[in-house]
Amino acid sequence: MKDLKSAGKFYYHYLSKYWKGMTVVLLLTIISTYLQVQAPVFMGEAFTKLTEYLQAWANPATHAAASKAGFYDALIKLVAFYVANAIAMLISSIVIARIAGKSTGTMRVGLFRKMQRLRISYFDTHSDGDILARYTSDLDNIFNAMNQALYEVMFSFTLFVGMVWMMFRQNVTLAWITIATTPIAVIVAFVVIKNAQKFVNRQQDDIGKMNGYINEQITGQKIIITNGLQEDSIAGFVQHNNQVKQTTYKGQIWSGILYPLMQGMALLNTAVVIFWGSWYVMNGKMSLAVGLGLIVIFVQYAQQYYQPIISLTSLYTMIQLSITGARRINEVREEPDEVKPTAGVPFSEIKEKINLTDIHFSYNPGKEILHGVNIEVDKGQMVALVGPTGSGKTTVMNLLNRFYDVDSGSITFDGQNIQDMDLDSLRGNVGIVLQDPQLFTGTIGENIKFGKPDASQEEIEAAAKQANIHDFIVSLPDGYETRIDDENSLFSAGQKQLMSIARTIITNPKLLILDEATSNVDTVTEAQIQAAMDNVIAGRTSFVIAHRLKTILNADKIVVLRNGEVIEEGSHKQLLDEQGFYYELYHNQMVFE
Repeated sequence: MKDLKSAGKFYYHYLSKYWKGMTVVLLLTIISTYLQVQAPVFMGEAFTKLTEYLQAWANPATHAAASKAGFYDALIKLVAFYVANAIAMLISSIVIARIAGKSTGTMRVGLFRKMQRLRISYFDTHSDGDILARYTSDLDNIFNAMNQALYEVMFSFTLFVGMVWMMFRQNVTLAWITIATTPIAVIVAFVVIKNAQKFVNRQQDDIGKMNGYINEQITGQKIIITNGLQEDSIAGFVQHNNQVKQTTYKGQIWSGILYPLMQGMALLNTAVVIFWGSWYVMNGKMSLAVGLGLIVIFVQYAQQYYQPIISLTSLYTMIQLSITGARRINEVREEPDEVKPTAGVPFSEIKEKINLTDIHFSYNPGKEILHGVNIEVDKGQMVALVGPTGSGKTTVMNLLNRFYDVDSGSITFDGQNIQDMDLDSLRGNVGIVLQDPQLFTGTIGENIKFGKPDASQEEIEAAAKQANIHDFIVSLPDGYETRIDDENSLFSAGQKQLMSIARTIITNPKLLILDEATSNVDTVTEAQIQAAMDNVIAGRTSFVIAHRLKTILNADKIVVLRNGEVIEEGSHKQLLDEQGFYYELYHNQMVFE
């Protein structure tokens, strides 16, 4: 029920704008239903007229007056109704296909737009594979259901109502006999569908987990090969695949038995109708001609009576997958957007200082990461955050850029709380260089000007020169027009990092955050990156997160974090003189290097 409610909200949101097309489909469906339920009446009439003709023709007294006109008239009506029905169904299919294509395209754009508004916490708590599955398999399932099942569902419902109405018009007794087994069919369908729904839901969730595992393994394939863990990787995949296989198998079993069960009910129903109709004729309840025509009519209805249920059950897996897909996409739609002040204060520069005052923060309730952190940074200062893994260094970075908001305490720029600032202007003036640089498909030039799309070629080259990557770029055959994509991985980690630094430089950020920018490179490349970092840091207020302490010896202030608390603070020389925790970190690192 929860899935149906969520899916209903989702489909209403996207299909309500196509109400005109849906109205056309509904009207054509009603017309098509009428044509289909009326056609058996003409077939019965044709058999009645043919029987009357044969009886008259066989009787010498009425032989001369025997006429086939009634038979031909009923036959022409029957053919005309079937042709008109086919035309109505064809037009409906075309309209439905158009609506399905347009609406799923809108869904895809809407989902992507929503992703751009989500909090960073969503991406931190959902695997890439699971997110990708919503764009691919979930939306594909929705499209397939809309293109193939939507009209069928509407037609089946109206056909069922139309047949019941028409049967009672023709003969009440035979109508009751035809529908007598309905409760049994409904109970069987309910039990089967309930079990099928459970496993189809699990199937999609398990597919999302498997996609996440595949994405993780592909991303880390070099590490897997280097450590000879291919067999372990395969074993992990087999485990996920077996889970998908089991849930898919069980879902298909439960979904698959509906069709033969309903088909069997339809055949049983037909046999019952033939028996009772024949009994009526043989016991003189009606004439042979009328009785034969009525039997033909009700045989047609008996065969079609379970057709709506059979159609729905044969499409059940597709429908359930679309409901599950809609529920999963609707979950994303209902995720809270990143909170932006309605009238945020614009941020353009740091005039005096940045203050982190009594910061308490937790990613998950009850598991606090930062415990009363206080840091003060003057304009133009370079502040280094050091400490063991898990001490809260990256968390501070996340808070400065408002990837997350503090639980308590405040972060202020010149006394202005960043939660009251215009978020776009805040992030437009905060530059971040991450530990793992991300390059996008396109040219080198396009990657460097990613944060400033209107940058000129001169600005691109100036940024590249400051980042010490210009000479390498111009040495390439295509220079700044060199393509970057998944199949063209000709850049080292250091070169990617230098391009990332150039991309940050071109945006001219007022606050700079460097998150362990030299941790994944060799000492020679480290020197290049360090020189580029010095260029970008010069004259800017900056936070540098570093494990290699020799890269932050010239920092104006070093803040030492441990277990989410500031335990030491000062210059490199001051902290060495204190011979505290920083002294131990530095001494141990220098010994090993």
